[in-house]
Amino acid sequence: MCRVPTSPTPRDDRLLPQEPATRDVARHLYEQVARAQIISPHGHVPALILAEDEPFSDPATLFVSSDHYVTRQLHASGVRLDALSVAHGADPREVWRTLAGHAHALAGTASAFWLRDELASVFGIEDDLTPGNADEAFDRISALLRQPDYRPRALFNRFGIRVLATTDDPLNPLDAHQALSDSATFTGRVVPTLRADAYIDPAAANFRLNVERLLCAAGAPATFAGYLSALKERRAYFISRGAVSVDVGVTDPATAELAAPEAERLFQQALTQPLSKEDQRMFLAHMLLQLAGMSVDDGLVLTIHAGVFRNHSTATFDRFGPDTGHDIPVRTGFTRELRPLLDRFGLEPNLHLILFTVDETAFSRELAPLAGFYPSVYIGAPWWFLDAPDAILRWRSAITETAGFYRTSGFIDDTRAFLSIPARHDVSRRTDASFLARYVAEGRVTLAMAERIIGDLVDSIPLTAFKL
Repeated sequence: MCRVPTSPTPRDDRLLPQEPATRDVARHLYEQVARAQIISPHGHVPALILAEDEPFSDPATLFVSSDHYVTRQLHASGVRLDALSVAHGADPREVWRTLAGHAHALAGTASAFWLRDELASVFGIEDDLTPGNADEAFDRISALLRQPDYRPRALFNRFGIRVLATTDDPLNPLDAHQALSDSATFTGRVVPTLRADAYIDPAAANFRLNVERLLCAAGAPATFAGYLSALKERRAYFISRGAVSVDVGVTDPATAELAAPEAERLFQQALTQPLSKEDQRMFLAHMLLQLAGMSVDDGLVLTIHAGVFRNHSTATFDRFGPDTGHDIPVRTGFTRELRPLLDRFGLEPNLHLILFTVDETAFSRELAPLAGFYPSVYIGAPWWFLDAPDAILRWRSAITETAGFYRTSGFIDDTRAFLSIPARHDVSRRTDASFLARYVAEGRVTLAMAERIIGDLVDSIPLTAFKL
């Protein structure tokens, strides 16, 4: 007869293996890094939150409206997105009640795990969120948010964040970053990241307007050479404000090297009329190669987030804009696509190219072999749909036998939800400890080697990959 456990796995052992001997090793490895400082080299928390250091407004905005991981799943359960958005007039308490009423629909997802961890570790709420305790939890969180210890800077220190990278428009003056740098009371390191998509992809909304603004800001002529010069100027400005990387999101990571007249022709046409699909693809492919060349020159890490069909729902995009939960994975290739770039720059010691994808089939087939040869290539951590416990373990299994541990980026939380940062990094540490414990149990690595690796995964590996 099957015996049903009377209590869940203790919080201290969550996500660790259930076989006792392997769990003991995993617990030992996890304890080595459980309280290590957080290095977050790619994310979307605005620097302005820390610069202004105003109290968070309410639980719904903090946990629901600002987290499209959560809103997309509630939307799939039939909840309208406007009913989840405080910015669109939804009542915060009603949004919170909606979350509580649909908690069962999130069960088993990474979002549910993060949410439960945030509520327990930050606000002391251990019970599952239900309609019966929703108002009590809302009132408790609201009261705590008014206390000084729950302001953004205090939480930044409490979370043990060593480095936090933001994602910023190339023309952002970065005033918030400067304010943090000048602050006598803030000692954390917050670095900007130049997000290039909207300025290099002719298919992007407002591409022509963005390029015109870029040229105007730099006082550059409307030529392809002037355009490249303006991009280099903005990169230099970001470097002066502490930036270490440039980020690009693409569906197809194809690269190409165009002859100068062809690049000029496409650029001039893009300023006056829409390009054909093929011309859009070729211009973007050429620009990815150009960005890699710029990185060789100025040292900025180039990160490419590929394989996402962005804004899949036209109606949702038209009403709510981007980053509202309807970016969907597509099959993605890298080997042929990146050949022109790597043929030109792949052996350059100053290039760090970090490749992310949400196409799991590419991990062992293409990313691990590329990173297993090119010293410039690093495998980006599981991202978006894949920064969840089982997916992280699948990723490790797919890449480690070919590329090892040290050809990776370190964990990337990639979040807009500030309070989820420590929860996400904790998931990564627990799953990595579990993976390494299996390797120890199977005799693939010694315990001493596993102890070194688990420490490097949260420290020297991301510091190296992102040149921090």
